[in-house]
Amino acid sequence: MSRTTSPGGSPTPRLLIGLVITLAAVVAYSFYITRQISGLRELQQNLVDRNRRDSLQLMRIQNDLNQIALAMRDMLDADEPYPLTAWTAQFQRIRVDLDDAIKLEEQLSVAIRTPDQRAYLRDSLTQFWDAVDRMFLMAQNGRDEEARTQIRLSLQARQAALSTAVARFLVQNNESEEQAAQRITEIYDGVQSQVFVFLTLTLVAIVLTTLYLIRSNRRLFAQLADLSEQRSELAQKLIATQESTLRHISRELHDEFGQILTAIGAMLARAGNHAPEGSPVREELREVSEVAQSTLDKVRSLSQALHPVTLDEAGLEATLDWYIPTVERQTGIRISYEKSGTPFELEATAAVHVYRIMQEALNNVARHAAVERAWVRLRFLPKSLELEVEDHGGGFPVQSSRQGIGLVAMRERAELLGGNITFTRPAEGGTLVRLTVPRGKAEAAHA
Repeated sequence: MSRTTSPGGSPTPRLLIGLVITLAAVVAYSFYITRQISGLRELQQNLVDRNRRDSLQLMRIQNDLNQIALAMRDMLDADEPYPLTAWTAQFQRIRVDLDDAIKLEEQLSVAIRTPDQRAYLRDSLTQFWDAVDRMFLMAQNGRDEEARTQIRLSLQARQAALSTAVARFLVQNNESEEQAAQRITEIYDGVQSQVFVFLTLTLVAIVLTTLYLIRSNRRLFAQLADLSEQRSELAQKLIATQESTLRHISRELHDEFGQILTAIGAMLARAGNHAPEGSPVREELREVSEVAQSTLDKVRSLSQALHPVTLDEAGLEATLDWYIPTVERQTGIRISYEKSGTPFELEATAAVHVYRIMQEALNNVARHAAVERAWVRLRFLPKSLELEVEDHGGGFPVQSSRQGIGLVAMRERAELLGGNITFTRPAEGGTLVRLTVPRGKAEAAHA
C-alpha cells in the first residue's frame, strides 16, 4: 500500500517573519549603538576636550599670577634701584593677558563651572586690579612706603587667594576629566558587552533558523520522496495494466479473430471446391478467400505488434531477431543489429520493459529522424545489460522542457528496471538512446 502524508505549511511565512524580526533587531541595535557612539563623541568633544582647553587657560592665568607675585617680590626688595612706577608697563601687559585668559576661560567653563565660582574669580580679579591701581597711584604721588605696605598687606594676599582659586579649578578639571574617562570606559565596556550579547543572540537566531530550515527541508524531501514512491507505484500499475491489456487484446486477436478468419478461409475453400471449374462463383470465392487470408495476416501482424508471443515463449533475443527485420520491411530503414557478450536469461517483466524501450526508440527514428539507417546494439555485460539505439538524423533537444509521452514512458520503464536511460547526441549528429540495467535487476531468478 502506498503511504500518504499531509503536506505541512510552507516555511516561507515563518522565515519572512523571522527575517523581519531579525532586521528590526539589527536596525534597533544599530540605532542604539549610533546613539551611544554619538553620546560618546559628544562627551569627548564637549567635556573632555573642552575641559582640557579650560585647564590650559587656567594654567595661563596661574602663570600670569605667578609673574605678578614675582614682580611684587621685586618691588618689595629694597635692593632694586628702580621706582615702583617702573613696573607699571609689566603689570599692564599681564593685566591684558589675564583679561583675555579670563574671557576664554569663562567661555570654556560654562559646562563645569557654577555661576558663583565664575563670579568669584571675576570679582576677585577686579578687586585685585583696583588695589593695584591704588598702589601705583600712591607710588606716583611719592608715597612709596605706603605703596609697599599696600603690596605687602593687600596685593599679596589677593594674589595668593586668586592662585588658590585657580588651583582649585584645575583640581576640579582634573577630577571632571577622570570622571569623564571613567564614564567613557563604562560606555565602551557597555557597548562591548552589548555587542557580545547581540552577536550571541544573532548566532542563536541563525542556528535556530538553520535548524528550522533543515527540519523543513527534511519534511519536504520526505514528502517528495513519498510522492515519488507513489508516482513510481502508479506508473508501475499503469504500465502493468497497459501490458496486460495489450497482451489480452493480442491473444484475442490471435486466438479468437485468427480462428474465425481461419475458419472462414477454410469454408470459402470448401465452397470453392464445390463450385464448377471456371465458373464466376468459384473465382469470386477464391478472391474472398484471399481477402480473408490477407486479413488474417494483418490480424496476426497486429497481434504480434501489440504483444509478441515470442517474447513470452522465446525471450528478448528471439523477439528482437523477429522484430528488427519487421521494422526494416515496414519503414524501409536499414537497421544494423549487433549482439555481444554472453547472453543470460531475462526476467519476463524486465524483457517486456527492454523491448518496449527499444520499440519506442525505433518508432521515434521512423517518425522523426528522417534517415535511411539506424543501429541497435544489445550487450550482455558481466554486471549489466546495455541496449543502444542510434541514428544520425536531426535529433531532438536533449534539455527540452516539454517531452513527449513516449520519452516519459521510456524513463519510467528504465526506473522500474532500476536502471538508467540517457539521450545524447553522437559526434555524427542525431540521437543515441542508451539503456543500462543492472544484471541483478534484469536476470531471471533460477531455483
